[in-house]
Amino acid sequence: GHEVAVSTVAKYMVHRREPEPNQSWKTFLHNHMAVTAACDFFVVPTVTFQRLYCFVVISLDRRRILHLNVTRHPTAEWVAQQMVEAFPGDGWMPRFLQRDRDGAFGWAVRRKLKAMDIVELISAPRSPWQNAYVERLIGSIRRECTDHIIPMGEAHLLRTVREYAEYYNSS
Repeated sequence: GHEVAVSTVAKYMVHRREPEPNQSWKTFLHNHMAVTAACDFFVVPTVTFQRLYCFVVISLDRRRILHLNVTRHPTAEWVAQQMVEAFPGDGWMPRFLQRDRDGAFGWAVRRKLKAMDIVELISAPRSPWQNAYVERLIGSIRRECTDHIIPMGEAHLLRTVREYAEYYNSS
């Protein structure tokens, strides 16, 4: 039964500010699609049960495969060299490179990308959906190419996936 002024209530009432919505991951990718590339590894077993690691780099703008290579032992130095081959400097250069938290992306890769003025976008642990475009490409390569062959070695797998990349980019 007490009469209270609105100004008194406003003075003691907790003010809750509505947080300004941050840009979502989907919005960020949509806004920067033309200047973003993505990369990842996938594993292919050989006829002798060795594991070959195939490294793929794509442009998110047109989903074009920019670079593919195969190795038995992916090291940070090897991946750094692949970055130089994927983005030689005389053509299209991305502003952002989307990647996961693979151990092969060590200090050598980080130094090389920083020297090339490329910002790394590292996905959260166990979140393949954050690198969805390259994950989908890897799924396509598996379903349409590597699941139908058993490679004899590095050279055979490299030749096969490069032929597939030519087909993929042209169709």
